[in-house]
Amino acid sequence: MISDLFSTTVLIGILASGIRLATPYLYASIGEVFGQKSGVLNLGIEGQMLLGAFAAFYVALTTGNLWLGVLVAMIVGAVMGLAMAFVTVNLRAQQGISGIGFYLFGMGVSDLLFQKLLGTVETVKGFPKIFIPGLSDIPGVGEIFFSQNLLVYIAYLLVPIAWFVLNKTTLGLKIRSVGENPDAADSLGVSVARIRYFTIILGGILSAVAGASLSIALLNVFQQNMTSGLGFIAVALVYFGAWKPAGVLGGALLFSMINSLQLWIQVLGIPIPSDIAVMMPYVLTILVLVAAVSRVRAPSALTKPFERED
Repeated sequence: MISDLFSTTVLIGILASGIRLATPYLYASIGEVFGQKSGVLNLGIEGQMLLGAFAAFYVALTTGNLWLGVLVAMIVGAVMGLAMAFVTVNLRAQQGISGIGFYLFGMGVSDLLFQKLLGTVETVKGFPKIFIPGLSDIPGVGEIFFSQNLLVYIAYLLVPIAWFVLNKTTLGLKIRSVGENPDAADSLGVSVARIRYFTIILGGILSAVAGASLSIALLNVFQQNMTSGLGFIAVALVYFGAWKPAGVLGGALLFSMINSLQLWIQVLGIPIPSDIAVMMPYVLTILVLVAAVSRVRAPSALTKPFERED
């Protein structure tokens, strides 16, 4: 019954799972904000997420150490980011095409590793919930906000940290100047290549952590193509949030709440075709992109290779 959606228990469940499901969106989108602020569009997020998800899951499964899994995922993400930085900065490849190439690479390699090293779907005991003393006991609010696992808390903490770095530090000023006018930044002694390398590698690390949050903190399982387009939604969220961490947070919560709602619709057996429910986040992605294009201005040098003039 549709009326079941409005019961207190279900509403709390939708909000709590929505807060949790926003985690991978936040990691991936915050990383992409840094990259795009420096002028680089990364369409390979999905591939980085898949490799990070597999690396974290496999290490956690074989060693039982969740943090080692996260660390290995970060290393994998950094290597992927380094490779993409070389292709983008040094070879000046077309960013959209090279990004799709990295996406396909990550999807193919993660699929191959899954078949060779696992062969079947297995599960791990993921990060446990951490109950914030006092706050987690507040009826409703405690379950929604203060009874999550550590990777969820870190994801939300990244939002103010990213805002501070981008807007209140010299590094943030350099990143923004490189994304707006790389020639002017270069004339003032800012290394455009180093800044872009930094942001692309950082984005790769955070994308891999986004994948790890899926496989060992939210779902506790790895399966082929488990991200199901989440990386591309993360790119859309950057446009939706107008390249601002707070805006990205709002978009991530919107998407995760829609996703949580469609999951609860299926759980409650509400007579809405499951295919339509699953499509909801992707339809919203299209609508967001259409709306964002007309109201926001991208960094001026976004997707434009930089070639230093002698």
